[in-house]
Parts: sequence; C-alpha cells; structure tokens
Amino acid sequence: MHRASEGMLRMELDEVMTGARDVMTVKRVYGEPYEKDGVTIIPAASVRGGVGGGEGEGGESTPAGAGGGYGVSARPVGAYQIKDGQVTWVPAADTTRVIMLGQVVAIVALLVIRSLFRRRRRRG
Repeated sequence: MHRASEGMLRMELDEVMTGARDVMTVKRVYGEPYEKDGVTIIPAASVRGGVGGGEGEGGESTPAGAGGGYGVSARPVGAYQIKDGQVTWVPAADTTRVIMLGQVVAIVALLVIRSLFRRRRRRG
C-alpha cells in the first residue's frame, strides 16, 4: 500500500473512532435530569456498541480498499427518582420482551396440549 493511502486510511479510521467515541458516552446512558412537582427524574439506558475497520491490498485487476464503521444500540432500562432526598430506582417495563415471552409460552402450551390429545386418541 502506498504511503498516501496509508495516511488516508489512518484519517478515515480516526474519524470513525472519534464518531463512535462521541456516540458511546455516559450522556447516552443517563439522560438529562428533569424536575416536576418536586420530583427529579434521571432516565437511564443500556447502550452497546462496536467499532471495526479493515483494509485490503490491490492486485493487478483489483484496487486497494479500506473502510470502517461502528454501530450502536440503546434501550431504556429505567430511571432514578429523587423525592424528598430519597433516591429510588424505577425499572422500565420492556413490553417487547414480555410479549415475546408470552408468545413462546403459548406456543409451548399448545404443542403440549396437542401431543396429549394425540396420545389419548391412540389409546382410545
């Protein structure tokens, strides 16, 4: 790889890393506190991320290449509630997880009931 393209690669990867660092900060985990009726709420989230990069040397028929990127996923997990000097944790309800679990339980129950009915028919 040429020196010029190595420099460009380093600049691109530095930009990707800077962007990822800016996204994955404590400000993404804890939201801005807000107050209403004497109660302060500090929202919290679970934030996950990853960064990757790579390069390839060119051949006679293919050019050299380089690239990178990052991904971030966040979901609310709850909030700290401050009232009268007392701090309490209020978890967020993850309705998607509850619905998915309910569907899995229902499917398993239907399969068990179906197998029980099949056994009865064979015996009778």
